[in-house]
Amino acid sequence: MKKGFETLIDAAALRRRLTALVDGGADGGNPAIRAQVLAILKEIRSQTRAEIEAMMLKDRRGSLCAERLSHVQDEIIRVIYDFAIHHVYRVKNPSAAERIAVTAVGGYGRSTLAPGSDIDLLFLLPYKQTPWGESVIEYILYMLWDLGLKVGHATRNVDECLRLSRSDMTIRTALLEARFLWGDEPLFRDLARRFDEEVVRNTGPEYIAAKLAERDDRLKRQGTSRYLVEPNIKEGKGGLRDLQTLFWIAKYFYRVRRPEELIAAGVLSRAEYVRFKRCEDFLWAVRCNMHFATNRSEERLSFDLQREIAQRLGYVERAGMRAVERFMKHYFLVAKDVGDLTLIFCAALEEQHVKIAPVLNRFIKRLTKRHPKTLGSGAFMVENDRINVTGPDVFKQDPIRLIRIFQLADKENLAFHPDAMKLITRSLSLIDDDLRNNPEANSLFLDVLTSKNDPETVLRRMNETGVLGRFVPEFGRVVAMMQFNMYHHYTVDEHLLRSIGELSEIEKGTRKTELPLASAILPGVQNRRLLYVALFLHDIGKGRPEDHSVVGARIAAKLGPRFGLTPAETDTLVWLIEKHLVMSMVATSRDLNDRKTIRDFAAVAQSPERLKLLLILTVADIRAVGPGVFNGWKGQLLRTLYYETEPYLAGGHSQITRDQRVAAAKRELVEKLDGWDPEEREDYVERHYAPYWLRVDLPRKIEHAQFIRAAVRSGRKLATNVTPRAFEGVTEITVLASDHPRLLSTIAGACAVAGANIVDAQIYTTTDGLALDTIFVSREFADDGDEQRRGSRVSGLIEKALAGGERLPEQIERKALAKPRVKAFQLPTDVIVNNSWSDRFTVIEVSGLDRPGLLYDLTRAISDLSLNIASAHIATFGERAVDVFYVTDLFGQKVETRVREKAIRERLMRSFDGKRDVKAAS
Repeated sequence: MKKGFETLIDAAALRRRLTALVDGGADGGNPAIRAQVLAILKEIRSQTRAEIEAMMLKDRRGSLCAERLSHVQDEIIRVIYDFAIHHVYRVKNPSAAERIAVTAVGGYGRSTLAPGSDIDLLFLLPYKQTPWGESVIEYILYMLWDLGLKVGHATRNVDECLRLSRSDMTIRTALLEARFLWGDEPLFRDLARRFDEEVVRNTGPEYIAAKLAERDDRLKRQGTSRYLVEPNIKEGKGGLRDLQTLFWIAKYFYRVRRPEELIAAGVLSRAEYVRFKRCEDFLWAVRCNMHFATNRSEERLSFDLQREIAQRLGYVERAGMRAVERFMKHYFLVAKDVGDLTLIFCAALEEQHVKIAPVLNRFIKRLTKRHPKTLGSGAFMVENDRINVTGPDVFKQDPIRLIRIFQLADKENLAFHPDAMKLITRSLSLIDDDLRNNPEANSLFLDVLTSKNDPETVLRRMNETGVLGRFVPEFGRVVAMMQFNMYHHYTVDEHLLRSIGELSEIEKGTRKTELPLASAILPGVQNRRLLYVALFLHDIGKGRPEDHSVVGARIAAKLGPRFGLTPAETDTLVWLIEKHLVMSMVATSRDLNDRKTIRDFAAVAQSPERLKLLLILTVADIRAVGPGVFNGWKGQLLRTLYYETEPYLAGGHSQITRDQRVAAAKRELVEKLDGWDPEEREDYVERHYAPYWLRVDLPRKIEHAQFIRAAVRSGRKLATNVTPRAFEGVTEITVLASDHPRLLSTIAGACAVAGANIVDAQIYTTTDGLALDTIFVSREFADDGDEQRRGSRVSGLIEKALAGGERLPEQIERKALAKPRVKAFQLPTDVIVNNSWSDRFTVIEVSGLDRPGLLYDLTRAISDLSLNIASAHIATFGERAVDVFYVTDLFGQKVETRVREKAIRERLMRSFDGKRDVKAAS
């Protein structure tokens, strides 16, 4: 028994208490007695569990918590076993076959247990199962199940265990972890001895290969990045399973029983062993708290849990970082340490000549060892296409080599030898201000950062070894920094490295189909290295109280000259970082058909070259946020903004009047209306007001004309049309209906009920009292046919709702209850009413926590305020919604009184927060 565990459970007293139940000669197998035994065990387990949780909250020792839980479980199983053989299935003269060794295997075999873990047991028999043994095992299992435990179990004899372990690596690993619990100990010792001699001996390389392959498969399922913002604490990269895999391999190959024995085996230094134990303790603390908090076996550290776990572990807000962000940064740093330990461990295996490659590869490696190619003035050598150091002092002799090795690896397209990575990690103290300010070192770093080969991979290696954060301390500050929101999928450093990778792929031409504009203009950019440096630094100011764009610009002003950029390059770099969010914001939340939007953005962009740089940086940035964040619709918006702005900056924007532009647009459409009578054409062009002619492109004007003509000829005043747009990733739904104030609100409500996510809306009124509304909803299916059918279902619901056949408020309320707000997030609601963003419209921007039915409530409120919506632009960034409406009053004028603006803000604040007015809800 581990010292300090004596007070957790008094097994002797528990045995006496259970024995008292049968002291009068009562049958221990009697159902009434069994019920009393079970009640006592439940009481003990509940008390000890609560006590262990309290101890965990006080000392925050994760490994100790897991060991305490395991110890209590051990004692409960021993007590059940003893009660079974002494009072339920007692045998006066047991035969040689009536023996059982109860054995803990798997994680339980390591004497560690999470609150919600399975209990893995092996009931070891000498020969074959006997009726007595079967009854005892069944009694134990049913008692454990009735206690509410999940039990994984097997019943085998020694020969069966050995035979199965030879062919099944999972069983072999379970036996590797086997620990005697109770019963016949000589039987267990026989298994342990024979397993070591007959299975483990001389099969180390085979086991290592299987376990590393198993790890690779697991990470493919979980996600290969250790920087996912909702990580799996057990199975994810850098989690507990990675540490356990290392120890399984160590235990198997080096024949050790405890992690500290790895020091004597030369695998880990004492400092690295301390690091191993620190990582293990932290991960166990997180896992145990997750199980306690949820009262189940929860392994995914979701947003909903992160705040609570941070509080349980004692994190507080500090230096501009929220408690939850500090906790998650600690988690990701630990995950990185686990990766470092994996690297060190693999290097030790190579030193011990563990070969799992084919014979031919081993032969090639022997040849390269005899005649290695040297690099970097003899400091480095190439071994089997991997760069390695030629001696233990190469970095001490010249610290610049800590940067040069990465530049050479990139230049020669070499992987890193584990020995080199280990030495780099152990040489980080050599990176000081002298090295950081060394022109040669910075030139080498810039070569890596702007490489045309694979800069992301080499920079990632620099980050994993700690060199990147030490050489650029400002980057080190954002290493493992999590952004507590649903929009960003990765930590800040991971996002920055992925954005470099995205830019590299665009430059190589591999993204031409997805990103035609960025791919087309990048080769013409005058200074490509500015883009790489800007992407490397664009979010480097995060985690501080100020706007990260402003902080990042200041950092760029300092680092630009250090990296060797000219004053002019540094000026552009600072501008790019300060404005790196502007193009995305304008594209997704402003009306791109409004000339004021384009004029204002052109004033920000300043020149065609800066416009190109900003477009490419914006695309790479969004694509690096996470899977699916950049889509065809965002790409289309960015392209539209670029194409509309470029003529302004090139000095080619037309100066013709508004009336001349409207007349030209009408003539352009008339020429395309083949098969129409002249009178029919004339009547049609008079249907639309000037904003329609100026804001809609020609292909859509032609589609609208044919759609309206067909509806009029059939006598319909309510019609819809569906057009899937695969490249943009949206489906366009056009609605022709009698104009009324709640039209867009009804459409939005129908889409909410149908589960269709509106991303944009254009609203036009015809001269004969009809409304022509075009909405764009996110695409759900890859196949156009499937998407057409889905769009038709949505449009059918819209028609039904407009015809009064759907009670939208009740249905939306049910949707909201089925999908409540994400509890983990609290965002302030903000309403901006602005008259300077458009010449003709008042622009209302509303932002806050997204929820089902939000757009429906907002558009209803705008209608209640007697406002006409000309266009709506809907954007979501994870849990945050940003909805922008271009509106006028009922007379087509801007809202320009302070009293009216205040009323709009107050009403929309209430609607955003789900507080509907009685009149509006009726």
